[in-house]
Amino acid sequence: RYAFWQGWLLTVLLSVVSLVLSTLIGLIAALARRSSALIIRYVSIAYIECVRGMPLLVLILVLFYVVANAIGVQDRLLVGVVVLSLFAGAYIAEIIRSGIESVGASQLESARAIGLTGGQTYRYVIFPQALRQILPPLAGQFASIIKDSSLLSIIGLAEFTYTAQQVNSATYSTLESYLPLAVG
Repeated sequence: RYAFWQGWLLTVLLSVVSLVLSTLIGLIAALARRSSALIIRYVSIAYIECVRGMPLLVLILVLFYVVANAIGVQDRLLVGVVVLSLFAGAYIAEIIRSGIESVGASQLESARAIGLTGGQTYRYVIFPQALRQILPPLAGQFASIIKDSSLLSIIGLAEFTYTAQQVNSATYSTLESYLPLAVG
């Protein structure tokens, strides 16, 4: 029982921290993708397209066994949070970008006509309208972060799925091991 609670709590911690960090990454990448500076825009597009085109399992293996190992980072929890955040951040960037682009051109022209700056236009005109459009897909992406955390068991992170696998290996009680995982 204790192992399941510990695994579940680690999954929740991973998911919450990754959720916050990936939202920040996604917002920055979405705004960078709309930037007028070509280098910033192209770096953002390259990040989004590369990460979205790569399976999460491959990203986990490359970032843990190649990148983290090369720079001397052995903390599996830190690498797990970074991997989940970078992966979900690319998807969130596209969600936010589509929400921003759903705001009509007439709204932008009206904001310019009354003398709002670029920052004020985003804060008072674009983001309030875009937020209504992006909340449903964001909720789906946040649920996906929780489910994707199960792949971190591949690097030995003792989250919920890894715990269920360990209990199953020790007890040979497959149903009793994976039922709490399914409920969780």
